[in-house]
Amino acid sequence: MNLRAIELRRVCLPLVSAFRTPLGTESVREALLVRVESDDGEGWGECVAGSDPLYCSEYVEAAWLTLRRYLGPKLLGAPDLTATAVQPLLREFKGHRMAKAALEMAVLDAQLRVAGVSFSTFLGGVTGAVTPGVAVGIMSSVEELLDSVSEYLDAGYRRVKLKIQPGWDLVPVEEVRDHFGDDLMLQVDANSAYGRADVVHLAQLDQFSLLLIEQPLDEEDLIGHAQLARSIATPVCLDESIVSAQSAATAISLGACSVVNIKAGRVGGYLEAREVHDVCASRNVPVWCGGMLETGLGRAANLALASLPGFTLPGDVSATARYFREDITPPFLLRNGTIAVPTGPGLGVEVLRPVLDALTAQSETITRADH
Repeated sequence: MNLRAIELRRVCLPLVSAFRTPLGTESVREALLVRVESDDGEGWGECVAGSDPLYCSEYVEAAWLTLRRYLGPKLLGAPDLTATAVQPLLREFKGHRMAKAALEMAVLDAQLRVAGVSFSTFLGGVTGAVTPGVAVGIMSSVEELLDSVSEYLDAGYRRVKLKIQPGWDLVPVEEVRDHFGDDLMLQVDANSAYGRADVVHLAQLDQFSLLLIEQPLDEEDLIGHAQLARSIATPVCLDESIVSAQSAATAISLGACSVVNIKAGRVGGYLEAREVHDVCASRNVPVWCGGMLETGLGRAANLALASLPGFTLPGDVSATARYFREDITPPFLLRNGTIAVPTGPGLGVEVLRPVLDALTAQSETITRADH
């Protein structure tokens, strides 16, 4: 395909409730959307960078500038563009994986819509429904936490992930385990809140029979994670540390993790995410799909990714109502503990234009004529 234009939109979606993690508190999700327009149609992508550079170095304002000044113009000038060509074309620009992933997603959506093929089919999905988990943020009290977990279990979620940090870890985890019993699939996520000196403290989590502890140490500290993994019984899962299939292979070889959280934006796109999946599958390492408070566009793509055979653990691809009262696509619903994987061409969802326009805070379109 030959791109005629690339549209950037910054939308602001109020969250149902504030979401607190060791990285901060969010009450509004600021999302950067990308729409590509070709001679054959259009496609949508989503950049999952946050408003501030807290999860990683990328953030919305910088991603916007990078897309408008460098990445977008590069693709606008490319003949016979396909999704597999996006990353090679953009390789000269260092980093900015989330911005690149958004463009690849949009091009792939457009390409698959023309071909009449769904995201799931293209990626190699094997299931029509995904069992999601739910992420529960840091609360003001244990009582509030227990009420929140109870509501999610009543709604049909089968796995709970608790955000933890120093001062909010052993007690809330113990209370949740005691209150809801040993059958609850329970895991924790530290978002790099701990250091090597906390090994003895983190080992106390072993008594709670957790599925895993996610990213306890700094993202660059693979050796520290390997040492921690040898010192505790709880499986160590890496998130921020995994930025490519190569980094996944390295982390596994070092013994830094026995589980991997795959986020397509973090690794540079859904094609690379599939490669991470394949690397882990070849080493018998289970994977699951992480979430970044995506709109319905990113949620649709994540459901397709999570339908691949190696995703044997429930991920964070929760129903729309977990985060938003109003989304830019029709809502994804939790039914009988699962969410259906879209089967239509491309992402398999349509944008609700009036809602999108109402939530749009900024928009800009770049064309071939501009460059």
